[in-house]
Amino acid sequence: MDATPSRSRVRRSLTPLAAGAAVIALAGGCAGPGPAPSAAPAQQAAVTRSAGDLEDQYQTVIRDVLPSVVQIGAGDALGSGIVYDDKGHIVTNAHVVGSEKTFDVSVATGEKVLKASLVSSYPEQDLAVVKLDDIPDGLRAAKFGDTEKVEVGQIVLAMGSPLGLSSSVTQGIVSAVGRTVSEGSSGGGTGATLADMVQTSAAINPGNSGGALVNLDSEVIGIPTLAATDSEQGGSAAPGIGFAIPVSMVRTVADQIIESGKVTDSGRAALDITGRTVVDDDYRPAGVAIVSVEGGGAAKKAGLRVGDVITRLGKARVTTITSLSEALAGEKPGGKVEVTYTRGNSTRTAQVTLGEI
Repeated sequence: MDATPSRSRVRRSLTPLAAGAAVIALAGGCAGPGPAPSAAPAQQAAVTRSAGDLEDQYQTVIRDVLPSVVQIGAGDALGSGIVYDDKGHIVTNAHVVGSEKTFDVSVATGEKVLKASLVSSYPEQDLAVVKLDDIPDGLRAAKFGDTEKVEVGQIVLAMGSPLGLSSSVTQGIVSAVGRTVSEGSSGGGTGATLADMVQTSAAINPGNSGGALVNLDSEVIGIPTLAATDSEQGGSAAPGIGFAIPVSMVRTVADQIIESGKVTDSGRAALDITGRTVVDDDYRPAGVAIVSVEGGGAAKKAGLRVGDVITRLGKARVTTITSLSEALAGEKPGGKVEVTYTRGNSTRTAQVTLGEI
């Protein structure tokens, strides 16, 4: 599997992802002269205490965070969400809410199903905010962490409602950070290209979408959103490879939606064009042809026009719409980047000041 999965290799977490199990055997030393006979029992006791401490940590985190993780029913779909504040706002994935405007919400602290309404959805980042119509007693907002402190190897717990099993918890580690992945647009997907994703080995199954990826300080560090698939296995699940939207983006989008009812500053770079993938004489993807150019937009100002075929953005090779989106995901609005393109039989370059989605 590629280090940066393509659109065909990533599915929303509505797609099953099997979790592999690893077994670690502890090897004991042989008895010998001197103090050796007492060394092994002492080591075993230390391991037992360490395991007990970790178990206590898990249970503390679960007690702290699970009451803030909810189950969301959106028409025939089912997903998860996180209580964002004490005013009843809940953050989740855009593909969980879909086109629905009202929802059934089940909280961990009560048996009654609550009603909620859509505040706004932002499919470009696969995030949405809904709000409870009535706020129940004891509703607890989650504590959100710091993306800058997320490190590879950290133990994390994924909380949500996989397969409709509410208040479920799985365990893993942060496998990588800074991943850029693309979500398919079929089956309710948003088609979004998502940058700076947190990769995790914690099992992500259908229904985990919109839930919480949590560190051992009881802080939410991401929202589980995508699960990887293996194209060499017919698109079946790739065990232990899931992706979560980083908490920095979650807070940025949620705060704007709550304050303004919509996202007013996406932080996402754009060329301000529409395009389509073109192929070469061997029917291989060879670039993105510009279909339309937004008047006064970034591409227009740089002299790009309809019919030009973009082949490179900065140092990134562009062969498809997805690869162009992934290259733009690593840039910032207002930044300058060199775009390589073909016009007729000639290859040209242009310095483009990027716009914003």
